[in-house]
Amino acid sequence: MLVNSFANTSTNSSEPSPCPDYRNTHRLHMVVYSLVLATGLPLNALALWVFLRALRVHSVVSVYMCNLAASDLLFTLSLPVRLSYYALHHWPFPDLLCQIAGAIFQMNMYGSCIFLTLINIDRYAAVVHPLRLRHLRRPRVARLLCLGVWVLILVFAVPTVLVHKPSPCSSKGQHVRLCFESFSEKLWKGGLLPLVLLAEALGFLLPLVAVIYSSSRVFWTLARPDATQSLRRRKTVHLLLANLVIFLLCFVPYNTTLAVYGLLRSDLVAGSQAAREKVRGVLMVMVLLAGANCVLDPLVYYFSAEGFRNTLRSLGTPFRPSTSATNGIGGTPTLRPSEAPNTTRPAAASQGLLQHSNPRTPFTQCAEDSVL
Repeated sequence: MLVNSFANTSTNSSEPSPCPDYRNTHRLHMVVYSLVLATGLPLNALALWVFLRALRVHSVVSVYMCNLAASDLLFTLSLPVRLSYYALHHWPFPDLLCQIAGAIFQMNMYGSCIFLTLINIDRYAAVVHPLRLRHLRRPRVARLLCLGVWVLILVFAVPTVLVHKPSPCSSKGQHVRLCFESFSEKLWKGGLLPLVLLAEALGFLLPLVAVIYSSSRVFWTLARPDATQSLRRRKTVHLLLANLVIFLLCFVPYNTTLAVYGLLRSDLVAGSQAAREKVRGVLMVMVLLAGANCVLDPLVYYFSAEGFRNTLRSLGTPFRPSTSATNGIGGTPTLRPSEAPNTTRPAAASQGLLQHSNPRTPFTQCAEDSVL
């Protein structure tokens, strides 16, 4: 969390300055992150299991959702050390663990932004340009794009690790260390602000523009009179609306407040100390919204992917054939042998559901569209 309200003492001082009193803020973070851990950990672990073991990640959208679930699971696994810090009001672990925990937050936030954007772009390609961009809608291309995203966020994690070193302070006569709140005035005026702005431009602003543009084009295309009314159309609209809500609720408030706070701390925008503290107080709430995205993302899988939902339902009936074993995330339910139609094409049932009466409809006839 790129937040700081703790000013380091000068390098010539031998004694650390008194620790600021952030106990109320720490208690708020403890409550919210405890809820995020209790819900996000099982939800994302189950989602990842469904994608990897039950659905085998056959479709393009499932590849993106699988990587999104992995990013969210990684963040929830880092929450216990954060909760320990907020409970003790100081950092009791090795410095490297503080640095890694701070970097994981950034990786999850910007990684989630990009993975949600890739889902939107895939729907844009399928609905608006089904023929022109169909070469981008292949699982192999999706896996390469996800690999590139992980490389990008890992590269940006390196400088984040370097700036998240714990900062010493004095509390009740003891020397302790603070984490996630340790950026000095000198660091903000140095290379920290350009790093924050670059990360926001690549990991937040560009994805936000892409999400808004792709969503608006898809909504406009589906609203045309010649667009076929179908369940798949409603699923597409629900998926894009859910992505927009996550962006507007979780990512826009935090990144906007962070940019304002960074400009104030680096003195590029004039502001009093009281104004800085007020912005910091807002940022403390916004960062909780950003962390809550790992709880909202599984809801996108459940309400947008029929096969994902069917797989969860089938977990309670282990002797019943899996409803999504053959059609990726949202394929048609697998029929029992006695119910299977007499056809020589195994995929005929699922392909039949993807046919539309109007030949001008923009949906591409790809089996991987069964995600919706």
